[in-house]
Amino acid sequence: MCPIPVLKSKKELAKMKSGDVLKIVTDHSCVLESVTHQFKKCHIRHEEVINGVWEIYITKS
Repeated sequence: MCPIPVLKSKKELAKMKSGDVLKIVTDHSCVLESVTHQFKKCHIRHEEVINGVWEIYITKS
């Protein structure tokens, strides 16, 4: 699994205020699993916008 999406998300979340939302777009299902596992303290929602492409929304707590 590539750690880059999680590392970039951590970096961006560190700059954000509580309640802000970070959007990640990916075509790899493993990114969804990694993000969900890594950011358990945040509210995460996701949707498959087209076949094989996900938008992941992380709300900073």
